[in-house]
This record gives sequence, C-alpha cells and structure tokens, in this order.
Amino acid sequence: QVQLVESGGGLVQPGGSLRLSCAASGFTFSNCAMSWYRQVPAKERELVATISSGGLTTNYLDSVKGRFTISRDNAKNMVYLQMNNLKPEDTAVYYCCCRRYIGYWGQGTQVTVSS
Repeated sequence: QVQLVESGGGLVQPGGSLRLSCAASGFTFSNCAMSWYRQVPAKERELVATISSGGLTTNYLDSVKGRFTISRDNAKNMVYLQMNNLKPEDTAVYYCCCRRYIGYWGQGTQVTVSS
C-alpha cells in the first residue's frame, strides 16, 4: 500500500543546510502533488511546501520562502526538500505526503538546528 520513507535529517548549526529525501511507493506518484509538512511536540502539523504533479508549480510557507526548495524526480518516485540557511525555528520532524492521501505518513525525519 501507500508507503513513504523520509530521510536526510540530522543536527546542524544555524545557517547550515540539509537535503531531505522522500521515497514513495504504493500509488501512482506522477499523479500526486506532493507536500512536505513539519511538526513539533504539542503543535499541529504545519504545511511547509507543495509541488505539483509535474513539478512546474511550487508553494511555500512564508517563513521558509527563499531558503527552502522543493523538487521531485518522477522517474525515481522521489521528492526532495533542500533546506538552506537553517534557523532554530526550523527544528521539527519533517514528513512528506501525497495531496490525495493526506492521512498517510511515513515515520518522518528529525531536523534539529542548534549551536
């Protein structure tokens, strides 16, 4: 069935960069707009970025515009989030999902931004 595996998180200093990856399977990836969400304890899961099924249109949370870039490779069923100039407020568990299957999540990948 629907399976999503996030990876690439870690501990970085403020101003550093990370590239998150999401491997998708169990659905027709090329038909799905894909999103990255993030969540901290006791907070709602927050939409960070979305990319259209063909990869031509993107949308971002205001606080990450100019710093994060979402991309995808439909031939590999992969979606990515390049995160530059990271700030402590970016610390969260990051998840990917297909817009058509909002209730389906992987285990997420932890991003911690701290000196």
